[in-house]
Amino acid sequence: MQAPEGEYRFTQLESVLFGPGKLLALGRELERRGLKRALVITGKTLGSSPLIDRVKGALGERLAGVFSGIQQHVPSKTLAAAVAEARRLQADCLVGFGGGSPIDAAKLVAMAIMTGDAAPRPIDFRRAETVVVGPLLPNFALPTTLSAAEFTGGAGMTDEQTRHKGGRFDNRIQPLAVIMDPALTLHTPDWLWASTGVKALDHAVECAYSSRRQLICDTLAARAIKVLRRHLLPSFKGPGYEQVAHRGMCQLGAWMSIFGMHNTRLGISHALGHQIGARWDVPHGVTSCITVPHVMRFMADAAPHRFEAIAEGFEVPFDAADPRPAAMQCAERAAEFIRELGVPTRLSQAGVPRAELERIIEPVLAEINGARTLENPVTAQDMTALLEAAY
Repeated sequence: MQAPEGEYRFTQLESVLFGPGKLLALGRELERRGLKRALVITGKTLGSSPLIDRVKGALGERLAGVFSGIQQHVPSKTLAAAVAEARRLQADCLVGFGGGSPIDAAKLVAMAIMTGDAAPRPIDFRRAETVVVGPLLPNFALPTTLSAAEFTGGAGMTDEQTRHKGGRFDNRIQPLAVIMDPALTLHTPDWLWASTGVKALDHAVECAYSSRRQLICDTLAARAIKVLRRHLLPSFKGPGYEQVAHRGMCQLGAWMSIFGMHNTRLGISHALGHQIGARWDVPHGVTSCITVPHVMRFMADAAPHRFEAIAEGFEVPFDAADPRPAAMQCAERAAEFIRELGVPTRLSQAGVPRAELERIIEPVLAEINGARTLENPVTAQDMTALLEAAY
């Protein structure tokens, strides 16, 4: 036996406030930091809903404006408009309100302001470091789904011309505070809530079988899987008077699921989701519903020894001397859990054209092999087989 060795890097996230009614703490979070001009970044639906009035009320005189033009998968043209609005209003902080897209957009607007760009640009691996020329706008998050984008310094964006999704990662654009108020999520459509819950499950699974996994991340990933399995279905199909409590537990599960991601990075399922979503406009939660079991089966063959924490989460006996049977059983339990939620489970159900699947293989492989979460490179043949199985 060898002593554990490694390192764990923390982000700039200062506080997570969770529970019914915590939205009211938003103004206090800005006040104690001396912030006075908040730009709320959200999408069209939330921007015209009664919920936006509650957010405005929580900010009070600290509200500078609302930008509600963010679209799914964050097309770059919407970001340019958001950056221009932040500059016009002389915003001194940003509040991402909604699911992963507006929360990512707020981070990317902060990146553009910091770098002096008219609009954020995808990461350029040829540049050694980000050049800072502007102010660092503090960022805050009010999530209404379980995407967990609020817990990372990474953000995705879509190039409208190529339909490829790229992004940026910089801890300086991570939200300083996250406010998880389950009462804010009651208006989230059931399909969106359920599918982003599977996305959170996807985070936990891919953190646990990353080549960079470590005990802290494994422990939280195992617990996240248990929490989501127990609370996700009743959070939208159970008795109405219990749903807020179950949703609050799901929010904690989503937080635990991604706690270690900035240390472990993610894997094949997320890389597939980035490109499937951007090219064919499939919500990222839905892509996780489709890809998770198939990627788990692939990983059960490629690295079954990494499934111990996953097996704990799915309550499957794990034999380190012969790990593959348990790993495969985890994949089947994941598939069963996803089917119970009533979400799409095949690419064909999401409107993806079979004849075009090969178009995403190159960018998916670039992301997977660039992140190096597997010891051995994934091949085009591997990816073709995975996509065919998921179709």
